[in-house]
Amino acid sequence: AIDSAIDTMSKSESANALHSVREDIEKKLNQQNIEFDETSLKELFYSIVKEKVRGLILNGVRIDGRATDEIRPIEIETNLLPSVHGSCLFTRGETQALVSVTLGDSKDAQMYELLSSPKAMNEHFMIHYNFPPYSVGEARPIGAPGRRELGHGNLAKRALEPTVRLEPNQTIRVVSEILESNGSSSMATVCGGSLALASADIKIEKLTAGIAMGVVVENSEKYTILSDIMGAEDHYGDMDLKVAGTESGITAMQLDIKLDGLNLNILKEALTQAEAGIAHILSLMEVAKKEIVPSGALPSELTFRIDPSNISLVIGKGGSTIRDIIGKFNVSIDLDRDNGNVKLSASEAESLDKAKEFIEDLIVKENKAVTQYEIGKSYKGKVKKSVDFGYFIEMPDGYDALLHNSKIPSHLQGTFKEGDDISVTVMSQQKKRVELGLS
Repeated sequence: AIDSAIDTMSKSESANALHSVREDIEKKLNQQNIEFDETSLKELFYSIVKEKVRGLILNGVRIDGRATDEIRPIEIETNLLPSVHGSCLFTRGETQALVSVTLGDSKDAQMYELLSSPKAMNEHFMIHYNFPPYSVGEARPIGAPGRRELGHGNLAKRALEPTVRLEPNQTIRVVSEILESNGSSSMATVCGGSLALASADIKIEKLTAGIAMGVVVENSEKYTILSDIMGAEDHYGDMDLKVAGTESGITAMQLDIKLDGLNLNILKEALTQAEAGIAHILSLMEVAKKEIVPSGALPSELTFRIDPSNISLVIGKGGSTIRDIIGKFNVSIDLDRDNGNVKLSASEAESLDKAKEFIEDLIVKENKAVTQYEIGKSYKGKVKKSVDFGYFIEMPDGYDALLHNSKIPSHLQGTFKEGDDISVTVMSQQKKRVELGLS
């Protein structure tokens, strides 16, 4: 009965089958009036299960029937989430990770402090790994991230970060939701994360894949190395070696062993076998990358340069100008005071062009030499904006001048509309500040 339960493919079905066998044993002992300690019986039962599983593996037989170097079936789907910048559903056997990518600017970076640093620092590339209870068939409250979430997230970050080329003032957040887990969800996060970054049109040097290797050791001469281990093989085995990398080499590695030590020949053989496994996974990922359809939520970006001395003009007094630009064109603006780079982001490319044109016109206008008008002379202007206290008139040279209500006859107040041509007289001028009267 134990052998039959072990052979069950599904993780949940195998656990349920083993639990049923143990309950049957307890039931028969009770029927025969044999006293037993439940805890001791449980420990003995699972020690027998462990011995049988290890014995099978040492003889080259895996629980799910795979060869020792065989990878579980892999399915990949990219940009399945319509409202995120990039996404990937990576499934390997009974392990499934849904990874999403969100793009931001420098203001979206995560601020943190170190005891050794005199000032706050910013993290521009973040990976958040979430392992909800339902991924392993449990029902319990979801709390703050634990040791597992933090450790697996950091491992995935170390694996992916060397391949990512962040643009100036760019922030990237990767979130991995583990939907199902039966071994090596952190490596599924690496594979899914790399494709999610590619789906979001992030500049990555090469795709990164990860694999979990295991080993069962009887002695220095008799051992079995396993590729892409499942949960049971991790639980009953002697080693969990996570290896992530590109076609060029390893980017991250983590080794957990239950032995007092590990023979270097075993480790070398495991890494060689892991290299072959990663190459197989990367070949499938490359096919998926070619089939990526860009997300409709991916923002359009435009970067151009202005003279650094004009950055203050774009910001305006108390930030009024930049707020007006953001609100008028529905764009996100990131300014670099040192080199004068202006980065615009928007959901529509048309908004970027209009915002850029507005900024360039604003700079030309503000830097234009002050025109000296002749006091008392009439000029042809155009109503640019109507306000409670009067009108702003666009003068022939492009400057705005105020026509106050007090300078307009009562019967004409409120009769002008934006865009109307109007004849005005210059009443006074102080540098760029010009007051008008109605001609």
